[in-house]
Amino acid sequence: MIKVGIVGGTGYTGVELLRLLAMHPAVELTAITSRKEDGLPVADMYPSLRGRVNLTFSSPDKAKLTECDVVFFATPHGVAMAQAQELLAAGVKVIDLAADFRMKDVAQFEKWYGIPHTCPDVLTEAVYGLPELNRDAIKTARVIGNPGCYPTTMQLGFYPLLKAGIVDATDLIADCKSGVSGAGRKAEIGILFSEASDTFKAYGVSGHRHTPETIEQLQRMTAQKVGLLFTPHLVPMIRGMHSTLYARLNTDISNDELQALFENAYKDEPFVDVMPFGSHPETRSTRASNMLRLALHRPNNGKTVIVLVVQDNLVKGASGQAVQCMNLMFGLDEVAGLQHIPVLP
Repeated sequence: MIKVGIVGGTGYTGVELLRLLAMHPAVELTAITSRKEDGLPVADMYPSLRGRVNLTFSSPDKAKLTECDVVFFATPHGVAMAQAQELLAAGVKVIDLAADFRMKDVAQFEKWYGIPHTCPDVLTEAVYGLPELNRDAIKTARVIGNPGCYPTTMQLGFYPLLKAGIVDATDLIADCKSGVSGAGRKAEIGILFSEASDTFKAYGVSGHRHTPETIEQLQRMTAQKVGLLFTPHLVPMIRGMHSTLYARLNTDISNDELQALFENAYKDEPFVDVMPFGSHPETRSTRASNMLRLALHRPNNGKTVIVLVVQDNLVKGASGQAVQCMNLMFGLDEVAGLQHIPVLP
């Protein structure tokens, strides 16, 4: 059994990790940390885990994280890099759900996150944890930088087009929407029920920290200089993410060939569903699952390709993807603990 520790288990990605790992056939939940909730049974905070998770929260100084095989960081940015070196020295693998190990460009990280990067040596060896595009590297990694939720949809949506070189990479547009849980579990005015419900708004229009992360990864797919216009929106739902992606074709190609391009790219991917051409994937079709669904459109058979992408922002957009990476790192079946059917209605 893989001994698993979780740092920062009181937030939404933390409890989602617990939900997934509690039913994982090869995992033994060993430690979960929280300074504020030290001594509190996890099931007292999250009754959904009663009878499944018998751990109590413990402060980081009490948790025996160095005795784990892998530690997940479901924490604010900056926490994982403060502890990664000690864990790695003890032979523990690290999966960070924050941004500490996502971007190789330290200057860009410090610009967008406003904190110094304290262990660039670990960053050098860290692997970006998007299995569909980076599977082999993940298998041998000691440190994973789990992708952001929005970047996951943008990369998987644009990848077949950029890889084939059939679109103008300098003029990509991503119009994306997320449920309120993407902001985390915190008491903040903008995400209170009476503030976020029954309304719709864009945010981060002048610049969002997921933009440089996404561009860095998209740039690996093409020799063209990537230009990305990304606008996120907050929608009044708890879970879910919908990204509408636009790209301009630079070659003649039929709709059948476009569809085949995506189907071939993801034909062996257990968590990417390429729907029939012209479909309209819904966020509820992925709720509480690790599935990402996408569909292609081409208005008036013109030069613009539209890719619709949906996922659960807490699962494939965060914790589920992290578990997917863990499975690969330990030589397990990649789908282990992740075959939940989406919840409807």
